[in-house]
Amino acid sequence: MMHDDFSQFSMRDLFRMEAEGQTQALTAALLDLEKDAARPDLLEASMRAAHSLKGAARIVEIQPAVTVAHAMEDLFVLAQEGKFHLDQPKIDMLLRGVDLLSGFAGSPHLESGAHDAEWQAEADRFCLDLAQREAAPGSFAEARPADQTVSAHDPAEELLPVSEPMSAGAPLFAAERTNFAPADRSSETPAAATPTAAIGRQLSGDDDGAERALRVSAESLNRLLDLAGESLVESRWLRPFGQSLVRLKRMQQDAAGALEALEVALAPQLLGDAGRRALALARQRMSDCREHLAGRLDELERADQQASVLAHRLYDQALGVRMRPFADGVGAFPRMVRDLGRSLGKEVTLEIVGDRTQIDRDILEKLEAPLGHMLRNALDHGVETPAERLVAGKPAQAVIRLEARHQSGALRIVLSDDGRGIDLERVRRAVVARGLANEETAARLSESELLEFLFLPGFTMKEHVTEISGRGVGLDVVQEMVRQVRGQVRITSRRGEGTQFKLELPLTLSVLRSLLVEIGGEPYAIPLARVVRALKLPTAAVRTLEGRQYVEIDNRAVGLVGAHQVLGCGATEHGDSLLPIILLGNDQELYGLVVDRFLGSRELVVQPLDRRLGKIKDVAAGALTEDGSPLLILDVDDVIRSMEKLSSTDRLATVDAKTEDEPSGGRKRVLVVDDSLTVRELQRKLLEHHGYEVEVAVDGMDGWNALRSGDFALVVSDVDMPRMNGIELLERIRHDPGLKSLPVMIVSYKDRAEDRQRGLDAGADYYLTKASFQSDALIRATIDLIGEAA
Repeated sequence: MMHDDFSQFSMRDLFRMEAEGQTQALTAALLDLEKDAARPDLLEASMRAAHSLKGAARIVEIQPAVTVAHAMEDLFVLAQEGKFHLDQPKIDMLLRGVDLLSGFAGSPHLESGAHDAEWQAEADRFCLDLAQREAAPGSFAEARPADQTVSAHDPAEELLPVSEPMSAGAPLFAAERTNFAPADRSSETPAAATPTAAIGRQLSGDDDGAERALRVSAESLNRLLDLAGESLVESRWLRPFGQSLVRLKRMQQDAAGALEALEVALAPQLLGDAGRRALALARQRMSDCREHLAGRLDELERADQQASVLAHRLYDQALGVRMRPFADGVGAFPRMVRDLGRSLGKEVTLEIVGDRTQIDRDILEKLEAPLGHMLRNALDHGVETPAERLVAGKPAQAVIRLEARHQSGALRIVLSDDGRGIDLERVRRAVVARGLANEETAARLSESELLEFLFLPGFTMKEHVTEISGRGVGLDVVQEMVRQVRGQVRITSRRGEGTQFKLELPLTLSVLRSLLVEIGGEPYAIPLARVVRALKLPTAAVRTLEGRQYVEIDNRAVGLVGAHQVLGCGATEHGDSLLPIILLGNDQELYGLVVDRFLGSRELVVQPLDRRLGKIKDVAAGALTEDGSPLLILDVDDVIRSMEKLSSTDRLATVDAKTEDEPSGGRKRVLVVDDSLTVRELQRKLLEHHGYEVEVAVDGMDGWNALRSGDFALVVSDVDMPRMNGIELLERIRHDPGLKSLPVMIVSYKDRAEDRQRGLDAGADYYLTKASFQSDALIRATIDLIGEAA
C-alpha cells in the first residue's frame, strides 16, 4: 500500500480538501434524490459523505460543521429506514446544510476560530429548522426530539482521545462509524468503501491504486510542460538531419561513379602500376565511406524513432499532469441550474456529457465563467415556463445539455437547450434601437451576421435589468475567452426548437498544431484549427469582378487577398502555375489568403512575444522550427479583419500564381504514406525508378493534409501509424466527394485474412503485405491501378 505525503499541509488544509470533495458528492446525490427520493444507493452515499465530513470536522475541532453534518447524517439514516420522505422543501434544507459546510471549510477565518460562536448559532438554527420542517408522524422532528438536536455538547458524539499526533502517512480522517457513532450503528461498513469517499480515499492512501501526491506549484507544472513541448519539437530535428545525410550518400555514389568513369577514360598504359594502385585505394576508401555512412544512417533512424517516441511519451505525461476531467470545472452547474430555474419559475434539468473528458487546467479555469454566462443566458432567454412548453407541445421540464469531447485534435464544448430559440427579428430591432445599424442595413443582415451581434459588449435582448441579465454582460465574456485561447465559437438556433453554442478550443495552450507557409521568402505558421481548407487552384480558375479577384469553391465565390499585401512584405514574382490558397473565416464569410508556398504541418511550441512590443498587427506569437529558425504565428482574427479592410477599399492588389516546378512530361503523382523511414524511402525509390513522381508523408494525418493540398493519381499507405492510421485515412478518402474515386493501395505487415478483408472492406483497391513484399509486386499493382507513369 502506498501512502501520500501530506506533511506540508496543516490539518485544516486537509479538512478543506476533503470537504470540497464530499460536499460536491453530497450536492450531486441530493440533486439525483430530488428525482428519485427512495434510491437506496443515493441515500447510502449521502449518509456516508455526511458521516465522513462529521468525523473530519471533529478531528480538526470545527464543532459547527460536526453539528450540521451529524444532523444531515441522521436524517439520511431515517430516510433509509423509511421514516422520512425527502421531498423538494427538505432537499432545499439539506442543500442549505451543504452550503453551510462549504462555507465553514472555505472560510479564510477557519484557522483563527474567530467566528466559531457565530457559526455554531447558524448550525443550531439549521438543525432546528430541519427538525421543524416536517411535523407529520414519522418525521425527523418526531424521530429526533428537539432536545436531542446535535450541539457542541452531545455526549454521544464525544471524540475519542488521541494519544499521538497523526503522521503524514496515516489516514487523514478516521472514517469508521465505530469511532463516533452510537453503538447500534457500529456494525456498519467504513465510509471509505463508498463512492463518495473516493477523494478521501485518494488523500489517505487507503487504496492500493492510489498515486503518491506531492505539492507542486502551477508555475513548475507550466515550465515542465513547456520543456516537454520543446523536447518534442527538438526530437524532430533528427529527421531532416537524416534526410541531409541521405543526400550526402547520393553524392558519394555520384563521386564513386565519377571515379569509375575516370578510370575508364584513362588508358591503362597511361596509368602505370602506381596509378592503378592509387585508383584501387580510392575506390576502396569510397566503398568504406559508403558502408560507414549506411551504418550510421541506420543508427540515426533508430535514434530518431526512439527520440520521437520518448519525446511524445514525455510530453503526453507532462500534459497529463496538467489535465483535469471536465467534471472538475462544471460540478457546481447542476445546482446552479436547479436553483436559478426555480427562481424563474421554470423546470430545468442539466445533462452533462463527457464529464471525464480531459482538459488543460488553464483552459478549464477559463471556461468556468463563460459556461456560467451561457447557462444563465439559456435559462433566462431560451427556456420557457412549464405552461408555455405544454402549450407548444413540449414536456414541462426543459433540458439543457452540456457536452465536452475531443475531436480532430481539438476540444469541442457544445451547450444546447430545447427552448424557444432566438427571435431573429427581435435581434434585428435591437440592433437598430441601439444604433448599431440603420433599418436598411439591418434588413439585409443574414442570420449569422445577426447572431454575431449577441457577442458585442453591452448588447442585450432584455428591456429591463434583472438580477440575472439585462446589463449586456455575458456573451462578450465568452467571445473574449475564446479569442484568448485561439479558439472559435458559433451559434445556431431554430425558432421554437432551441439554441446551440459550439466552442472549439485547443487541447493545450503550450503546443500549437499549425500549417506552415512561405510568404515573401519567410516562413509563417497558421493555427490548423482556424484553417477551413488549404488547396491549390490553377490560374485559370481566378476570375475578376469589379476589379476584385475571386475563385469559385463548392459553388460559392471566395474573394482572394494576397498574403504579402496583408503582412506588408515584398511580393514574389509569379508565373503560370498553381495558386496556393488558404481559406479562412466561417461558413458564412470566407476569404482566400494567397501564399507563396505550403511547407507542411507542424506542432510548434508557442513562444509569447515580449510584452514591451505590445500587440503586433496580424501576429499572435512566435515559435522555432526544427532547425532552430524563428518564425511568427499569425493571428487569424487579425488577418481576417485586415482582409476585410483591404476588400472594402480600392487598395486591393491582384494576385497571380507563383512559378513552381511542373511535373516533367506529365508524370503521374503517387503519395506514399508510412511512418517508417526505411519503407518510405524504398517505395519512393522504386516508384521514381519506374518514372512516377512521388511525394511522401510520415503518417495518416500528414498524408491527409497532403491530399487536400495536392493532386495525386494513387495513394500507397501503411496501416499502423501514429495520429491517424491507414484505415482511418482510407475512410476519410472514401467519404470525401473530391477524393472518393482516388485509388488506394494498402501495404502492411499484417498478413492475416481478417486484416486483408478489413482493408478491402474499408475501400482499398489493392492489399500487399510487407512480409512477402517484392519490388515487382508493388510496380505491377501500381500499373494495374493507374497505368504507366507517363
